Amino acid sequence: MVVPQQPESSPRSRPPPSPQPEASPQTPARRPPISLQPSHKHNPSKSSRLLRRFRSVFQSFPIVNIPSCKIPISLHGSRLHDGHIHGGKRMTGTLFGFRKARVNLAIQETPRSLPILLLELAIPTGKLLQDMGMGLVRIALECEKHPSDKTKIIDEPIWSLYCNGRKSGYAVKREPTDDDLSVMQMLHAVSMGAGVLPSDVTSDDHQGHGGELMYMRAHFERVVGSKDSETYYMMNPDGNSGPELSIFFVRI
Repeated sequence: MVVPQQPESSPRSRPPPSPQPEASPQTPARRPPISLQPSHKHNPSKSSRLLRRFRSVFQSFPIVNIPSCKIPISLHGSRLHDGHIHGGKRMTGTLFGFRKARVNLAIQETPRSLPILLLELAIPTGKLLQDMGMGLVRIALECEKHPSDKTKIIDEPIWSLYCNGRKSGYAVKREPTDDDLSVMQMLHAVSMGAGVLPSDVTSDDHQGHGGELMYMRAHFERVVGSKDSETYYMMNPDGNSGPELSIFFVRI
């Protein structure tokens, strides 16, 4: 008698895996188109190579705050009139940076123009804005004078930095990066104010500083004393209380 052969037991059938959607790479935040206009009297700096060299060295400097000699600074010869300093020229100034990172200062002729001056200061952004909330802050930038050098004072590449009479490291002039221009573009309609910018304004490799990207924008009065001295006063919006921040450029 032939026993019918039993069919081989097949493993439990499993439904075929459903196709998974392909992971699309995360698209970076789209930068706003830059519509800032060149300044009328701004010529490209002749020391661009020096700026890049000093900037690479400056990045390795620690943020320090050690006592040093005081620099005599005052509002000599400056008087307020309708919110202006006598002899001054109104500019737009912006302090910005991540809370724990070095603060940047951009000076523009108008909020819609490219910066004529961009400085990186060895002071944390949050610390400087906190000090400004407590009273007048005076920053003196000092460099050595060379009689045969015809470099404009705001084109000097590196400065010794004093904040309220205390040595606070260095300041360096640099060319605006794409991130800097994105910040200026986002603020092009702001004449004065302060706050926090969205985190996607800058590229990912700059977000490792942590904290918030803070800014403060105000009118600055530019007063030229001589070819070896120049001052920027950040004015209160009410125009009656004098400057909140004074930045002195001095060649000695």
